[in-house]
Amino acid sequence: PYLGVGGGYTWVDEIGAGTLNGTLGINFWFTENIGFTLQSSYKHAFEDYLSSHFQHYAGLTVKFGGKDTDGDGIYDKDDACPEVFGLEAFNGCPDTDGDGIEDAKDDCPNEAGLAEFNGCPDSDGDGIADKNDDCPTVKGLASLRGCPDADGDGVADSKDNCPNEAGPAANNGCPWPDTDGDGVADKDDLCPDKVGTVANNGCPEVTEAVQKALNAYAKTILFDTGKSSIKPQSEKVLADIVAILKEYPNAKFTVEGHTDSVGSEKTNQSLSEARALSVKEYLVANGVDEFRLSSKGYGESKPIDSNKTAAGRANNRRVEINLVK
Repeated sequence: PYLGVGGGYTWVDEIGAGTLNGTLGINFWFTENIGFTLQSSYKHAFEDYLSSHFQHYAGLTVKFGGKDTDGDGIYDKDDACPEVFGLEAFNGCPDTDGDGIEDAKDDCPNEAGLAEFNGCPDSDGDGIADKNDDCPTVKGLASLRGCPDADGDGVADSKDNCPNEAGPAANNGCPWPDTDGDGVADKDDLCPDKVGTVANNGCPEVTEAVQKALNAYAKTILFDTGKSSIKPQSEKVLADIVAILKEYPNAKFTVEGHTDSVGSEKTNQSLSEARALSVKEYLVANGVDEFRLSSKGYGESKPIDSNKTAAGRANNRRVEINLVK
């Protein structure tokens, strides 16, 4: 139904006058363009010589053009989005952010973006869309969700305690410390305060020269005759031995006791064992870790000189301290 008010000029035979018209009507649409119309109009004449009157109308109505529900200038029949104002370039569908990508295909319809990111922006130009970028304003790496890694250690700068110095993630992006500077990180260095070798887990290696020095000292240790008690004058040489052993804190040694052939073999075996143990206990008491030391007696079985002379027998009565390899 519809109502209308307007003016006009009406002729009846040869008489004409101006009128004020009021109209009431209704359309019955059979299709979008064809319908049947019923209408009545009251025409009020402004001249006495023309009577005011009703005028009735019934007829077929044909509508040209088409319906445009959303008012975007595209008829609904041609409009892919007839309920939403849109653009002709997208068959009547909208592009809210004006980035040239219609909203239906735009993953970020309210932010202007790039076609390669389905309409989403990449503010820092690092090739990672902002919606997937944890650092959208700073160029970064795809492997770190768009965040930078200045030192290239695989730890994002935002989580890197040393962003300009490469280090492992396990240490928050900082290099492991190497206190003694021997190339073995403290975490792997069994001797972090002493320069050592990689092969020896960061600890110094006992060289042949050191081994010779140890035995040169050890052979001068003196015991009371026929006993395992160490003579007081040997304390200085034992102190030197302790100092050497402490330089190699992860090295293990065997304290070996030897005798000459004077006396029974059984007695000499027992004496060599007791003397080796006595030296070991002295070293432990003076700061050498016990787990690093073992003791063993060989009796008269390993002479290094002749037992036929006093000098030879003196050489055979000895203690050796040897590296366990």
